[in-house]
Amino acid sequence: MQRPFLVLYGLLVYLLFNASFVYLAGFLQEFGVPKAINDGVVVSTAEALAVNLLLVFLFGFFHSLMAREGFKRWWTRFVPEEAERSTYVLQSALFLFLAMWQWRPMPEVIWQLDGLFAVAMTSLFGVGMRVVLTSTFLLDHFELFGIKQVWFASKGEPMPEARFREPLLYRIVRHPMQLRVIITVFATPQMTVGHMV
Repeated sequence: MQRPFLVLYGLLVYLLFNASFVYLAGFLQEFGVPKAINDGVVVSTAEALAVNLLLVFLFGFFHSLMAREGFKRWWTRFVPEEAERSTYVLQSALFLFLAMWQWRPMPEVIWQLDGLFAVAMTSLFGVGMRVVLTSTFLLDHFELFGIKQVWFASKGEPMPEARFREPLLYRIVRHPMQLRVIITVFATPQMTVGHMV
């Protein structure tokens, strides 16, 4: 990959991922997006469950597979090493968009909160979204999303040596981003079967 293209690739992937993250918030809270978690044609429970679980599996499988060192060694035979992280972020964004686009609604209500309880749950959702953003900056936001790698490569410089750190939230919980997933999934005033899945 040519150096200027590397930076452009990294930046475009970064913007795409941020778009998927913002869309996910609207998708889960059913606010301000063309298609939310309970929108669409309702199909049989078996079909909806099969499709939705497949979508979750695809996202999780590739997200986990591409994070493995063995896969990275194999993958960087085809993709420049400095673009590997951006490509990982790209597949995450694309599989997230695929899941939201193809999600089958399962609108049966498990719980419905109103008034102050609804406000509290929506506020907790906001806290969860902030936790994930904060946790990326506690480590190295721009390295996590591949920007740092393409930037150093574009300048022809090696990446600084990575070092293990456990700042703030990472001292309390091993994976603050996964904690955010749990918080944001369950922090909803209206929990439907599809949302629970």
